Amino acid sequence: MAGIYVHVPFCRCKCAYCDFYSLARPDKSGDYAAALRSEYAQRRHELADLPVETVYFGGGTPSMLPPDMLTALAAMTITADTVEATIEVNPEDVTAANARAWRRAGFNRVSMGVQSLDDDALRYLRRRHSAADALAALATLRRAGFDNISADLIYGLPAQTPAAFADSLCSLLDAGIEHLSAYILSYEPGTLMDLRRKRGECAEADDDTITQMYADLCRTAADAAMEHYEISNFALPGRRSRHNSAYWTGTPYLGLGPGAHSLGADGRRRYQEPDLRGYIASPADTLTDDPETADEMLDDIIMVSLRRTEGLDLTVLAPADAAALESRALPRLADGSLCRAGSRLFIPENKWLLTDSVIRDLMT
Repeated sequence: MAGIYVHVPFCRCKCAYCDFYSLARPDKSGDYAAALRSEYAQRRHELADLPVETVYFGGGTPSMLPPDMLTALAAMTITADTVEATIEVNPEDVTAANARAWRRAGFNRVSMGVQSLDDDALRYLRRRHSAADALAALATLRRAGFDNISADLIYGLPAQTPAAFADSLCSLLDAGIEHLSAYILSYEPGTLMDLRRKRGECAEADDDTITQMYADLCRTAADAAMEHYEISNFALPGRRSRHNSAYWTGTPYLGLGPGAHSLGADGRRRYQEPDLRGYIASPADTLTDDPETADEMLDDIIMVSLRRTEGLDLTVLAPADAAALESRALPRLADGSLCRAGSRLFIPENKWLLTDSVIRDLMT
């Protein structure tokens, strides 16, 4: 199997926390779509005729594109083999007409950026929707026939209380979503949130607050019958993100559009430079190889595996690598931040907040 990721690099404005490549240049969408078609024609062979089982339109804001343009791009990438086709949307773009158009285009899964159901927090994050808008958008998607809806939440916002986060979380789950992605706020370099922090205009949430929010998140999601299958992702049974799960298991995927990364069927990694102007001029000229050493490949396996419930199966590694990793793992096994079941190493749910430090200790 294989996947296709399409990066749509347009936003109406930059959210305060976002460091993904996007520009407020919707006037360039037609030129972008033409370049995307050209890139796909030049690179589709990189999947070696593997069936394309997942397609994901991310961004940026794919829901900004005109429905007819999205329909044409979906027709290019979604095939009879495609089991899951996801489009990322913002609540302000969700109208009855748009939702029906996305469904007709072949998308059967929606990932919506909610982030919070607190209007003050939304304004602080520079989101363009209100809490009421987000809940109305979920209802509109449901009426259009979508039965696989994911929503994003951010926690650990400055001055956010555990009670405030719990209110957003419970309201969102009560809306009946099938999948939840919940992330701790990250202060990425170059973002408005990072600038606010450096200016002393906000303070990061303390560890105790984050720990309580995480515990509330795990408990509330479990009460809603959701599986905690990856550090930041929860799903009803059978509703895990197939596309993202494929990333984590090394499945080949073709990344199209400026800023997109790829893993070819031959193991070759490549990425498109985040350069819309250059991409429009010639997608072939902005495509760059991203080779990895053997140690880097091993570190990638460790990183993506230990973020998942299943953990890392040592039998997939070369015997020498597995033995060295087992030796590095001993202190973490001793303190309980890492567990072993047969040939698998995994981080227990109540220690997932330590994932970054555990992974650092295990890397080559």
